[in-house]
Parts: sequence; structure tokens; C-alpha cells
Amino acid sequence: MINASYIKRTLIFKQPAGTSRGVLLQKEVFYLTLFQTENLSAKGIGEIAPIPGLSPDAAPNLEEKIKTIAEKINAGTLNPEKDFEGFPAIKFGYETALKGLETGSPVLLFPSEFTSGKKGIAINGLVWMGTKEFMARQVEEKIEAGFKCLKLKIGAIDFESELKILESIRQRFPSGQLELRADANGAFPPEKALTILKQLAAFEIHSIEQPIRAGQVGAMKKLCAETPVPIALDEELIGIYNRSEKEKLLDAIKPRYIILKPTLTGGFAASEEWILLARERGIGWWVTSALESNIGLNAIAQWTATLNTAMYQGLGTGSLFANNIESPLYVSNGLLNYNPGKSWGIDF
Repeated sequence: MINASYIKRTLIFKQPAGTSRGVLLQKEVFYLTLFQTENLSAKGIGEIAPIPGLSPDAAPNLEEKIKTIAEKINAGTLNPEKDFEGFPAIKFGYETALKGLETGSPVLLFPSEFTSGKKGIAINGLVWMGTKEFMARQVEEKIEAGFKCLKLKIGAIDFESELKILESIRQRFPSGQLELRADANGAFPPEKALTILKQLAAFEIHSIEQPIRAGQVGAMKKLCAETPVPIALDEELIGIYNRSEKEKLLDAIKPRYIILKPTLTGGFAASEEWILLARERGIGWWVTSALESNIGLNAIAQWTATLNTAMYQGLGTGSLFANNIESPLYVSNGLLNYNPGKSWGIDF
């Protein structure tokens, strides 16, 4: 029989994390543990870490919902299809913990050349919103660290300053040497978005994530058809769990790319369905973490390593927190790596 328990933890950002929705200083996460009553050494751990203001389950009653889920697991009455509806972060945490039970390890979930330390995952270097000087300094640090792809969050400071930062990067590094991605988090008004994208196109931007707010399907469809910069859907995928609804969205908007965040899409199986539907339509994709601690990032990275994609992934957020759990994950020369000889900083 499977039993469950959970604990709550507050993660502290090393520096304020600025997005178009505001600035995050800390983030609450929950760790769901599943264990076999007949074999207490067998356990799985999953992270539940919704983003305030973005995730459907980032609500005041989240802990009460997690407690109810744990009680249902212990009583043997859990109905995953029904009980996780509208709670993708909880579903991801449960799915991760269940995977740990299946593999016999709470941290070795998807064995591969990545987990054996033989192969790293190419990732983008993330440049957070802030002052022009702050963003420029981050760019320098990422380039010096060996990143071949930078993702700049834009839309928070004045756009002219952001254009100047992009211009300064391109003057030194042509697109053949450095891939540039932008993430607007829905910051641009639909009526101005195309003009803005035309300005960004001058700097050979690989793609831009969610230039306008999610839920404006007609406007996004039109923008995807006219844009000189390929558009990647991100927040647009949140809250869509039914296969037919996924198909309807992709067929209506026809994006160039989609971005998969298991915490927001509802776990690995749900994300793999998005990938299948995207491949059928010739739509590219990559995986991005969503401000999880190293517990969640570890699961997402191991899963991503099994997908055999050559694109840069967005998995470099593990170093954002001052009190993260020490793990075998580390970034070197633009690659996320796993050191199988390094212990976790927690007793599982």
C-alpha cells in the first residue's frame, strides 16, 4: 500500500527575480513523499512549486488541497484523473514521486547518459529583467561562462534600453556564434506587438516567448502569421489538459514553437502529449523549468535527457536560490550536467 506525507519549505532568491508580473523575493514549495508501508526504504519525492500569479494552483488553499490529496492516498481513495484537475503542479509532484517508487530511488528517475555523467544538456543562459546595467552585467557573466544561447526577459524596463542591450550583443556575437531568445511574458499590447517584433527582428532573434497575454487566440494567430520573429507559446498552454483542446489551440494559432513546463502543464505524460501533437504539426519545442528547487529540476532534467532533442533547453534555474538543496546537478560551459558521484544535501 502507498502512503503519503508532505513538508513545506520557503526558497529564498539570491537576488530579486524580476518578471513582467513583478518581482519575486521568495517562493513556497512543497515536497510530497510517497512510500510503501511494507517497504519503508522504498520512497519517491516530488516537488509541488506553483508560481504565484501564474500557476492555476498557486492559491491560498494549496496546502489544504495537498493535505487532502495525501489523505486520499493514505485511504486508497485517490482518483488522479479527478483529484488533480486544475492542479498541474500537484499532479507533477505526484507523478515524480510515483516515478521514484517505480525506480526504487527518489532521485534517479530516468537513467541515461545524463545521469551517468557522460552527457550534459545544452541550456540557455537566463538574463533576468532589471536595470540596463544589471541586464548588461548578466549578459557578460553568461557569455564568460560559455553559454551559446541567451534568453533575455524583456518588457519590464523601457524598450529602447532593451534594444540597445540586444544591439550591443549582436555587434560582438553574430547569430552563428550566439543564439538569442526573448521572453516577454505577455508584456506587449496586441496592437503594438507586430511593430515591436519587427524591431527585434533586426537582431536575428531566434524566438520570442509569449509576446502578448495568453487567451487572445485571434490576436496571437494573426501575430504568428505575420511576425518576422518566430513565436513560442508558453503561458498559452496553461490550463489546457484535454487532448482535443490542445489540438484545437495548436491548429488555431499555428505557432513556430511551444515551451513545456511540467509544473504548469501537469507532469511528464501531459507534456509528452503536447510534444506528440507538436511533432505531428511540424512545431518545434523545448523544455523549461519553472523556478523549482533542485528536487523538481532534477526530475525535469532527467526526463528531458531522454527526449533526444538538439535544441537548447531552459533548465538553468537551480542556482537561483540561496537555500536550495545541494544536488549532483551543476552547470559548466553552457551545459547542465549530473555528477553521479556527488551526494544530495538531504537525507532521503
